[in-house]
Amino acid sequence: MRVRPLITGLAAALLLPACRSTRPVAAKPRDLHPLPAPELAAILASKAVQPRSMGAKADISFATATEKRSSKAHLRLVCDSALWVSITPALGIEVARVLLTPDSLKIIDKLHDQYWAGDTAQARARFGMQPGLKLLQEALLGLPIGLDAEEKYRSGREDGMYTLASREKRKFIRAAEDIAPGDTLPGDRDMREKRLERTLRKAEKRDLMVYKYWIEPDSMALGRVLVSDLGRDQQADVRYMDRKAISGYSIPARVALSLSAPGQLVQGTLELDRIQLNEPLSLPFRIPEKFTPMGQ
Repeated sequence: MRVRPLITGLAAALLLPACRSTRPVAAKPRDLHPLPAPELAAILASKAVQPRSMGAKADISFATATEKRSSKAHLRLVCDSALWVSITPALGIEVARVLLTPDSLKIIDKLHDQYWAGDTAQARARFGMQPGLKLLQEALLGLPIGLDAEEKYRSGREDGMYTLASREKRKFIRAAEDIAPGDTLPGDRDMREKRLERTLRKAEKRDLMVYKYWIEPDSMALGRVLVSDLGRDQQADVRYMDRKAISGYSIPARVALSLSAPGQLVQGTLELDRIQLNEPLSLPFRIPEKFTPMGQ
């Protein structure tokens, strides 16, 4: 299974942002009994069960190179179908609405009486980033993004947590770490620039994706996913925190996300409240006649 492209553009900036450092660190790293990769993969797969739908209220903050914002929102997710977001920054007055499907993106900007609608390829051309429902869906639900039961993985231990990574040559794993927006391995020596460039060129020829998962040793819950599209120098770094048991599912109440591509970086946090699963949901979206296309 491959999640491509990773970068979610304007929808991600509205939905899943993060402004603070959230590197998962154990209070006191301890020696862990090694576990084989098939066992860790089986544990993640056993917990990768998703509900039919989810509704929640959210506090959102996000930062790009040029701005920082925070807001409140209502989220409605129908799995494999659509993600609906209503942005309500103050007094419950809606200022924007977003509807993302597997192949389309629609945005209403009520502050400026504007709208945008198009397929995901057009969204990439317009905003420089392409939205991806599957990645956002799995991130909201705290799932192991891109996990494939038929793939072979490499197990390890790092900072008091178990790790599971794509079974690629170690140079590709190191390259994925080195291009991450933050230094994910502070004690590690980064590749030299020329070697990193050579490695990324080889990854591009292979259309290479690298996945890495961090697993809490006590609960065996997934704490972080790093997805690296080395061929396109794109990454999604997702952290799951404050998990809650809701209707038999383990849902993170706080999600931090960093999305990066050459020259672009969106970071943010999403704090969820009043989470409801498997309830009937409506996804109303109508563009008022007086609204004009964005950019006009």
